Amino acid sequence: MSQDSLDDAYANATYIPGAAEYPPRWTKEARAFRDNLRENDQIIEDFPYGEGAREVFDLMMPETPAMGLAVFVHGGYWLRFDKSVWSHLAAGLLARGWAVAMPSYDLCPSVRIRDITRQITLAVTEAAAHVAGPILLAGHSAGGHLVARMACENVLPTNIANRLKHVMPISPLSDLRPLMQTAMNDDFNMDEAAAMAESPIFKKPLSVPVTVWVGEDERPAFLDQAMWLAEAWECGHVVEQGKHHFDVIDGLTDPDSLLTQMLIGGDIA
Repeated sequence: MSQDSLDDAYANATYIPGAAEYPPRWTKEARAFRDNLRENDQIIEDFPYGEGAREVFDLMMPETPAMGLAVFVHGGYWLRFDKSVWSHLAAGLLARGWAVAMPSYDLCPSVRIRDITRQITLAVTEAAAHVAGPILLAGHSAGGHLVARMACENVLPTNIANRLKHVMPISPLSDLRPLMQTAMNDDFNMDEAAAMAESPIFKKPLSVPVTVWVGEDERPAFLDQAMWLAEAWECGHVVEQGKHHFDVIDGLTDPDSLLTQMLIGGDIA
């Protein structure tokens, strides 16, 4: 397959009506959500987990004592965005009584994907030191890849891995080898060995519940990526009807959505 055809296969915005409107809307909703949390003293912003400027997370606390910690890792092909765009996605989990940490991380090409995996390991570990109880991990797209990496053996410290209750890669990238044949690899700078080393499908997962979630209307490449991970790990696999790559995460804003309820592992209404 030619590079041009794989560039198209992994192009999401081209196939989503009104795609350009999503990032500014996310940013506006996230800012308003943080403003509200700040007024109620429910957020600690820019909590450091490393020494770099982007090695920080926001920690959002529920109104009642936290039932545990949820960590959401954003996507953007490891190339764009930061934690500030996604704060509103904590709404469903906060309403259910979970603390939520959202980290930023360095972006390619200034770092490699393996470096971002290391940063998320540090972020989860640091956040877990400040919130007791079980840990939920969710991430979208490249963030789905990163939380899947957290569910691989020998990534998280044992004491943190033992607290994992559920890991949910949403629209994840699970086999990075096809991305070598896209123009994005000019920034990723991956060869096959690096791609395989960071591909969750080639890793042994921890003994923790994993549910791969993807939208029915996503690009075939992302439907494949989700299926490959579910098959490799023999784990849960949900294809949500009527959702594409940009709105598949919307359920996280709603405490009663199937997405939020399944992430927590509670009863489905």
